[in-house]
Amino acid sequence: MGDVTAGVERAIREWIRSGRYGPGARIPSERTIAQELGAGRTTVRQVLARLVADETLRVTHGSGYYVTDAYERAIHGRTLTPWKIHGERTVYDNRWVRLSLADVEPPDMERFEHHVVHLQRVAIAAVIDDQNRVLMLWRYRFVPQQWGWELPGGIVDEREDSKQAALREVEEETGWRPHSLEHAVTYEPMVGMVDSPHEIFIGRGATRVGDPSDIEEQGEVAWIPLTDIQRLLKKGELMGSGTLVALLHVLAFGH
Repeated sequence: MGDVTAGVERAIREWIRSGRYGPGARIPSERTIAQELGAGRTTVRQVLARLVADETLRVTHGSGYYVTDAYERAIHGRTLTPWKIHGERTVYDNRWVRLSLADVEPPDMERFEHHVVHLQRVAIAAVIDDQNRVLMLWRYRFVPQQWGWELPGGIVDEREDSKQAALREVEEETGWRPHSLEHAVTYEPMVGMVDSPHEIFIGRGATRVGDPSDIEEQGEVAWIPLTDIQRLLKKGELMGSGTLVALLHVLAFGH
């Protein structure tokens, strides 16, 4: 690479590093860069091609060159190799939880056994009424030894549809029957060791059909204003990742 070409590349990389052109920003045209840096357009074009190749920039034909977002560079900037899984053996198993040891081999590392906790699929529902209140339960959880607010939800039974499970859990735990539910997001609460897909549903409106029928999961049922959610979050009174994910989804994207 010649001195002029190297100088142009250093200059453009410095523009990006310094924040002059941040992630997603459109950089100047070839003509403008050539004039500012005193280089030929062919040289500038070659440098821009190199920066596109290493994913510092992305090009949109007819629009120009843009600084690649950091997450795009992290994902696409290098080739990633998944772990090899050679097998898995069960250590403990019952209807609620299965503990196993997986024989895994990360890239460029020796094989070893990694604990994996297999739990059930879970469905959780955030039901909002016409006053922008969310249906919640105040109850005690003995594991953290804490009282707090939770959304209704629970385990999806074998061969049960997740949406139907969410509808069932809301009615059993609160005595209210949602008018409708729509799937919002599915996530894993602890991806490094625990296998337990959590499915979040958001709904509008509900009809009171009676008292809660699930005695074990029973708590104080209340409609909580969405305007109170941030305050409860700061107080540490929202329990469980499903409750947090669902409510943050509602606050971020509406309902």
